[in-house]
Amino acid sequence: MKYFLLASIIALSGCSSKEDYILLNKATPVASKKTTTILENIDFEYKVQPHDRLSVIVYKHPEISSVNPDSGQTERGLLVDSKGDIRLPLIKKIHLLGLTQAQAEDKLTQAYAVYLKKPSIHVEVINKRAYVIGEVNKPGEITLQNEQQPLLQILALAGDLTDQANRKSILLMRTINSSKVISQVINLTDARSIISANLMVKPNDIIYVMPNSMKAFNNKVNEISPIFRLISNILQPFVNIKFLSN
Repeated sequence: MKYFLLASIIALSGCSSKEDYILLNKATPVASKKTTTILENIDFEYKVQPHDRLSVIVYKHPEISSVNPDSGQTERGLLVDSKGDIRLPLIKKIHLLGLTQAQAEDKLTQAYAVYLKKPSIHVEVINKRAYVIGEVNKPGEITLQNEQQPLLQILALAGDLTDQANRKSILLMRTINSSKVISQVINLTDARSIISANLMVKPNDIIYVMPNSMKAFNNKVNEISPIFRLISNILQPFVNIKFLSN
């Protein structure tokens, strides 16, 4: 009975490991021509979200700007509250949620036109970030200095890939219209690697660098090892009794 139990657990553990290995590596074929076309050609423009921080400059009126552009002063920006509003001098509260930077500039220009003659306004979201996880040396948030940055640059800022990284499976995920998520698996080892690596990363993109097959195997071994130790501890008294009886 004990040998049947041991064989059953080993068989089940083996099946689980194989299934996880297959699921991990299923991502590679996703990098089809159709998926690549979707990511490269899709229109994307960042829209103001709750808890963003905005730089608002009213040219020729530094006293009502979020910062004086001539002072070299650094700023945290104006916080967009949970309802999508910001507060500014003269116009008080204004709703900017879901607007692009250009649309926010137009709305603020119209609002300030009541008080100022031909106002000129610049709006910029200053806390744009992408996220890198998985097999990189410094996973976490990456601050985007521009509206978009090349993938290779983002990976460099994340400390480069680890030795365990699967260079054929770099998963890029992007949220469109606050609900739809599209993805692309990038292979940095094929003939089109330079083109793929220059794919532009947008704000709030998530880059997942998958582990290679050997690390996935090692992880599964580490998960299964405690089970074997438990079984060994349970069966040890029976083995000792059998040995002494012989």
